[in-house]
Amino acid sequence: MSAYVTTLPADSTAGEVVPPNESAAAAAISQMLEAQVRASAATNPPARRDAHAKAHGCVRAEFRVLDNLPPFLRAGVFAEPRAFQAWVRFSNGTGFAPDSNPDGRGMAIKLMGVAESPSTTQDFLMINNPAFFVRNAADYVVFQKGPIWKFFLNFRIHEAAVALAIARQTVTNPLNIRYWSMTPYLFGAVACKFSARPRPPLSGFNATDNPNFMRTNMAAQLAQGGAVFDFMVQFRTEPDKMPIEDPTVTWDESDSPFTPVATVTIRPQVFDTPEQNAFCENLSFTPWHCVDAHRPLGGINRIRRVVYDTISRVRHDLNAVSRYEPTDFSL
Repeated sequence: MSAYVTTLPADSTAGEVVPPNESAAAAAISQMLEAQVRASAATNPPARRDAHAKAHGCVRAEFRVLDNLPPFLRAGVFAEPRAFQAWVRFSNGTGFAPDSNPDGRGMAIKLMGVAESPSTTQDFLMINNPAFFVRNAADYVVFQKGPIWKFFLNFRIHEAAVALAIARQTVTNPLNIRYWSMTPYLFGAVACKFSARPRPPLSGFNATDNPNFMRTNMAAQLAQGGAVFDFMVQFRTEPDKMPIEDPTVTWDESDSPFTPVATVTIRPQVFDTPEQNAFCENLSFTPWHCVDAHRPLGGINRIRRVVYDTISRVRHDLNAVSRYEPTDFSL
């Protein structure tokens, strides 16, 4: 572990600061997004997620906590060496546009059999950029009201740069890119961010000859071989430079490197079937499917608690599908 962090950072949790208008903002965002989901479902059913609606597929995986981690890296689901069965959903950030369109790409991991979690699951949500492009609840209300260009032109130069950094990435295979949590979480008693980095060799399937090439490239890779990600943690070592309440700021890896704590192994499999795609559509992910030791931190995560639950409830109700958390790989 000497190439990474070797001790627990001191005084790394400065505490959250909740603005007085945040609850009202979260309620407003939920209402706007619920109206969008209902309107879209009325003209183009079924009801779908407001974000990351286009899945490249949900795959079975093993999330294995590394052996011989030092005591300060033993917290929550990483408290002891063990392997979790996990579902991993890869997605685009917006709409159902062709995969060649500029967009954020998501990786959501759901660990099953987590007894300490009220949901029995632990979810880790990440995209292919270390920072988010919305600062707080109040800004999220403005962003949702749109138009998007107006949001960024209103002196939000930093946020526009983050959004551009996400959009300008060229991605051809979801198994070949790195993902970050963007927002902070607890790691026991300290604050951290998470990241998943693919291990070489990367997949050679990178064709772009159809609108859904990321699904077909992933399917081609998993038909003949697997994929492995290192799951890593970055501690908050510089409180003044690593804010809890502003996810538009990247925590510099030169100040605090990411340290591997687990592996995500996706073995060869067939995932692109009607039954598995339907299962994938009905899954719900939220950072609040968690153990206390990995509680989400910061305003954007507090908004997600309300918004993600609302959207999940609405789309499942409209689709007449029960909400539940999986306990194994059964469909």
